[in-house]
Amino acid sequence: MDQWQPLPLWEDDAAPAEAARPDPLPAESSPTSWVEAVGVFDLETTGVDVTTDRIVTAHVGLLGPDGVVRRSRSWLADPGVEIPEGATAVHGITTAHARTHGRPVAHVVAEVVAELRALFEAGVPVVAYNAPYDFSLLKHEALRHGIPPILDPAPVIDPLVLDKAHDRYRKGKRTLEVVAAHYAVSLVGAHDAAADAVAAGRLAQALARRFGLTTPLDELHTQQIAWARTQIESLTEYFIRIGRLDPDDRLDGSWPIR
Repeated sequence: MDQWQPLPLWEDDAAPAEAARPDPLPAESSPTSWVEAVGVFDLETTGVDVTTDRIVTAHVGLLGPDGVVRRSRSWLADPGVEIPEGATAVHGITTAHARTHGRPVAHVVAEVVAELRALFEAGVPVVAYNAPYDFSLLKHEALRHGIPPILDPAPVIDPLVLDKAHDRYRKGKRTLEVVAAHYAVSLVGAHDAAADAVAAGRLAQALARRFGLTTPLDELHTQQIAWARTQIESLTEYFIRIGRLDPDDRLDGSWPIR
């Protein structure tokens, strides 16, 4: 996997519509077992609406066997809008800090998209916890800034979907912090994009080993589409029963992007 390299930083006066992509991995470098090499991806943002909220920090990396970090790249963006106090309370980034130290969000989005494309083109699975959130928000950011978006990310590994599918009846929350702790995966500095991304990647590897997930990547990706739909349908029915949703309303179960 050593051939995958992070992109160089853009100069401050550059305004690319799309970042030049790094050379893809040669086919012979693609992992024979997805557990042995996984990409990782996470965003911290201004809020939870994937269509209108903006990227504040991002991380894309590559883990080798046993979760060893092989490549990593983090970004701090100036989102171009105020960062609400509620979002700052989660990830710690204020509007003033982002404006002073962040790079233009269009540059960041272009580079994140390019890094992810390089991994996908090499056949490397990308792990994202609650994947539809991160990939959907990235898609809308790309469209906002005139950058060709990733419309069909694959192969993707979503530890949230895998955990719910293989330990369906376990009670309690399914946040990244809680699920990582359940599988004895260390997460120090939650809600830092790099910390969350790496923990999610290691969690995916732990789940694969715990449940013997040796299914080929394309088949596992397809299975997660069905599992995610079933999980959202179940959640929809629960919300209707407790009065949080009207009977005619349905949650969107599209995966890994909406």
